[in-house]
Amino acid sequence: MKDSNFLKEHNGRLMWHPMTSPQDSVENPPKIITESRGVTITDIDGHTVVDAVGGLWNVNLGYDCAPVKAAISAQLDRLPYYSTFRGSSNDAAIELSYDLTDFFAPDGMERAFFTSGGSDSVETALRLARQYHKLRGEPARTKFLSLKKGYHGTHFGGASVNGNANFRTAYEPLMPGCFHIPAPYTYRNPFNESDPAKLAQLCVAALEDEIAFQGAGTIAAMIMEPILGAGGVIPPHPTFAPMVRDICDRHGILLITDEVITAYGRTGAWSGARIWGIQPDMMCTAKAITNGYFPFGALMLGPKMVEVFEDNPSAKIGHGYTYSGHPVGAAAALACLAETKRLNVVGNAAARGTQLYQGCLALQEKYAIIGDVRGGHGLMTAIEMVSDRATKAPIDGATAATIQEVAYQNGTMIRVSGANLILSPPLVLTEQDASTILAALDAGFAAV
Repeated sequence: MKDSNFLKEHNGRLMWHPMTSPQDSVENPPKIITESRGVTITDIDGHTVVDAVGGLWNVNLGYDCAPVKAAISAQLDRLPYYSTFRGSSNDAAIELSYDLTDFFAPDGMERAFFTSGGSDSVETALRLARQYHKLRGEPARTKFLSLKKGYHGTHFGGASVNGNANFRTAYEPLMPGCFHIPAPYTYRNPFNESDPAKLAQLCVAALEDEIAFQGAGTIAAMIMEPILGAGGVIPPHPTFAPMVRDICDRHGILLITDEVITAYGRTGAWSGARIWGIQPDMMCTAKAITNGYFPFGALMLGPKMVEVFEDNPSAKIGHGYTYSGHPVGAAAALACLAETKRLNVVGNAAARGTQLYQGCLALQEKYAIIGDVRGGHGLMTAIEMVSDRATKAPIDGATAATIQEVAYQNGTMIRVSGANLILSPPLVLTEQDASTILAALDAGFAAV
């Protein structure tokens, strides 16, 4: 490996980083992470911190999950790759499809289609939704509905249903026929409504209005996160998702839940859909499916999809990826799923999530810069920072960067996205780890 001076000199110069500008990577060099243990990461200068980002929402079991590492190594020795395209398969992918359909049976899922990650899973869901309606003799159903503030990856389809302009404007025009309704976001919404139950009703009314305006017979699917993640950890009122499910059923619209973040225990439940007591028609999953150790994803399919595709001889799926069902990824996912269940991480996610959420509420009492704290469902917490509580004006980027850097120097890697400080640590976090995170946040806010 090149020495540290070489790496620092070239950091941000030859490699373009996602979600930032090339110039910013040069002017504000990213942290160079070189080692990890448990729930901690160590940078090139030997500074070790708790990873409150959890990689990128995906390292649920921490960085020392030996069963997953062993499964990857063993599979590489036995079969490092083979395609699952027509005419071939591999044993690891077959076994994983069995385990996943069993795991997601309470959500009504019956089949799996394997992908390379979350954006791929979303793209697959959108494509299959259109094909589903064509197979049923309703080819006019091509449009998609989604929530403002929602995040669904970076492919053209995913970006088109994304509800955040940051991921859209530079790449427009995007896919036509995508429409967005207000999110049940109590802190900021067009209705100026702070009561979660009333806001849920207003957002659902907006959904009904959009369906009426577009024409139900033109809409293929509604896609939404059970809890909005990258948009700032926005949990809806418990009535919201069941009302959306009912509306979709009444109008013949498929419901896709984007569970790339919320599946596999992150929310304190095994899936986001399970929190709200609904069964979607498709579930997009990825991230924690392999604990971040291998790029992999899965689209799970419910009975409506199964019936239409499997009962129709012309239902050829003209879609797939070179790495769909990759045997190494499938082996990693098998081991990860087994370890996730063995550790029963949902219980710890709920307990440590409550600790972080309550700790952030206490910080809100202490610092006027904290406008809103959102969480209460597992290890998903967001702090929305403002320069003025009365006007809810967001803080400036320099202040946010200072908070992030001071927190890092005090032992915690956090993620700031706009005005939102988002916490998504591994689900094996200890009580002491959570206390370290809260102390680092305290230091960051005190610094500004």
